Amino acid sequence: MKWIETRVIFESTDREFASDLISSLFYDFGLMGVVIEDPDLNPEEGWSEDAVKKPEYDAVTGYLPDNAAGDEKRSILEKRLRRLKAGNNIFTRVLYRKIDEEDWAESWKAYFWPERICGHIVVKPTWREYDSKPEDIVIEIDPGMAFGTGTHPTTALSISLIDKYILKNDSFLDIGTGSGILMIAAAKLGAGKVVGVDTDDIAVGIAEKNLKLNRIPNSSFIVKTGDLAYGVMEKFDLVVANILADVIIVLLDSLKHVIKKRGLFICSGIIEEKKDDVIRKMDEQGLSVMEILSRESWIAVAGRMN
Repeated sequence: MKWIETRVIFESTDREFASDLISSLFYDFGLMGVVIEDPDLNPEEGWSEDAVKKPEYDAVTGYLPDNAAGDEKRSILEKRLRRLKAGNNIFTRVLYRKIDEEDWAESWKAYFWPERICGHIVVKPTWREYDSKPEDIVIEIDPGMAFGTGTHPTTALSISLIDKYILKNDSFLDIGTGSGILMIAAAKLGAGKVVGVDTDDIAVGIAEKNLKLNRIPNSSFIVKTGDLAYGVMEKFDLVVANILADVIIVLLDSLKHVIKKRGLFICSGIIEEKKDDVIRKMDEQGLSVMEILSRESWIAVAGRMN
């Protein structure tokens, strides 16, 4: 299968905001990840010398299928980019490049470097070197076609809340697991059993590979294909969903079937405009909000089941 690399170069007085808005256009198409180029990004101390050359422009890149559905999405994207210019003074130009699936799976890797998600948790791609500190918990990740690198604010917020609230030997459920990064974080932070569900068979295979890469014992994890929490037959101490707000709202209707009494629910992937809708739905389902975090216009919420 061939793909169209769709690179949106942009100019704006608020570059972070513009980057988030353009990224969300791609996410609306169901993409699980994008490449964000930031000319001002500086590697942290401890990164190896294999870092790539800094990008020349601010840009967001997504990969769309080279078929009729992809043509329609590119047309919609261009219309929405024109609206961003009119409504938000974000000036863009789009560059298209046709690539094979193998090239698509590899091309974004140049932009994925180690990142310290929170105090002692570092996400490191398998193809990079990193000089870790003794207290570091290092998550090795090869997202493959599932994306979910940990560098997006929604994933970083999820990991920060997992780190704060998880208890030793907690059972853990990740709904929409992607590359498996949240399952790995939970396991390394002391969870007893970790379970992941994703609608994509490819993501399930990649998540399993990444769990084994991080030496998570086979006996302590399960990854399976499924739609939200349907088909999950047990209850967990901690449930996490790093997905879109509208999907979280649907998930909350069935959450009681998979979360223990006094269990914790962490949700992320919420834009500011949807925060109140999610919190309202959580309250309706018997969840008391414990903490709300935000980063780069994204929101994550932790709530306790009453």
